[in-house]
Amino acid sequence: MAASSSGYSRMLFSLRKYTNKSQSLYHIDTNFVIRTIWTSGSKKQLKTKVQTKSLPQMVGVVGLEIHAQIQSTSKLFSGSHVRFLAPPNSLVSYFDASLPGTLPVLNRRCVEAAVLTGLALNCTINRKSLFDRKHYFYADMPAGYQITQQRLPIAVDGTLVYSLFEGRRRNQVVTKSVKIKQIQLEQDSGKSLHDNEQSQTLIDLNRAGVGLMELVMEPEMCCGEEAAAAVRELQLILQALGTCQGNMAEGQLRVDANVSVHRPGEPMGVRTEVKNINSVRHMAKAIDYEIQRQMEVLQSGGTVLNETRAFDSKSGNTIPMRDKEGLQDYRFMPEPNLPPLFVYESEASVPVGVDSAQVVVIDRLSAQLPELPSVRRTRLVETYGILREHSLTLVNEDGLMDFFESVVQMTKVEPRKVIGWVMNELMGNLNLQSLKVSQR
Repeated sequence: MAASSSGYSRMLFSLRKYTNKSQSLYHIDTNFVIRTIWTSGSKKQLKTKVQTKSLPQMVGVVGLEIHAQIQSTSKLFSGSHVRFLAPPNSLVSYFDASLPGTLPVLNRRCVEAAVLTGLALNCTINRKSLFDRKHYFYADMPAGYQITQQRLPIAVDGTLVYSLFEGRRRNQVVTKSVKIKQIQLEQDSGKSLHDNEQSQTLIDLNRAGVGLMELVMEPEMCCGEEAAAAVRELQLILQALGTCQGNMAEGQLRVDANVSVHRPGEPMGVRTEVKNINSVRHMAKAIDYEIQRQMEVLQSGGTVLNETRAFDSKSGNTIPMRDKEGLQDYRFMPEPNLPPLFVYESEASVPVGVDSAQVVVIDRLSAQLPELPSVRRTRLVETYGILREHSLTLVNEDGLMDFFESVVQMTKVEPRKVIGWVMNELMGNLNLQSLKVSQR
């Protein structure tokens, strides 16, 4: 009996050791059978049978909602100026403060920026779009609602193509894409400043009414690295277009990540939303942490909650903010003070009697499209004969492409030698000093 017990213990230890090594790949069926038969008095094991059931590994699913502040001198519906770090409440019109009787006047520059962005992302531009009121009550939203485009946004069905490094040595460039569900115009809220010592909240309405483009990406990415590459590519496109400066530290680009996990072939899991991430690096860490957290919750038999979470950059963790189990009713309704927004295909399609200089014409904006980052990379490879992975670094690093081209033109040195010096010597020294080429 003692021998039988000893053999059984060794077998269980071996089984635990096997399953612990492969915990993320295999799940032990609860109906597995271990049969150990011993001959009487011989202490000889005749048969051991372990049945395991293999399940596919869980994967992450990531979708992004990005609020890009439109690069404009004035706000979306008022003539107030837009300026970062202006004295509190110094850039507030009567409409921004929601005084009775004030009406919105649409900023044509903001419409053109949204159309230009949609064209660069291969979107369909709706010739007619609508504005809606989205009701919610925050102290920094004095009207009690936000003007947005819920029913019919200005652009839909686009694609963002981005590249990233993969492979064991991170030297292989892989190109991927994510669908853009829609781009909508909306106004920003003000800013709440919490004073814990005085137990009070102060309101700054300088940001209230600033024009935003909300870009909604489909849940087609699988990890923080992919999401970071997509956001970085979007930053470069917006900066090239001049429609958004894309400075995340100043709140010009704010990212909300919707994260869930599931096994391929099974329905999508319950998602959580990680709000207001202020850097690409933090976003990648927040997404990867949240994917791992949800996997561990499910593997331990728990349930992932539908909730909003924040990223704590010090601990590297996401922390709960509020649950989203009860669907919030925003009571959307058509904006009564704004007519439908029309854009026109060409000058010839502008109705008779309408000043074409006062409307938005798609052909006119298409002609203004600059050289986009993907085109720049292709040109660098074809013109200078450099590697594709080097072109990715040159375009993605602020100011590095211009510096490389100026060195080649001034020195007449063979481009491949210049790129070797840039990648090894220059970038190495800049990284050691935490500097960018634009700060040289």
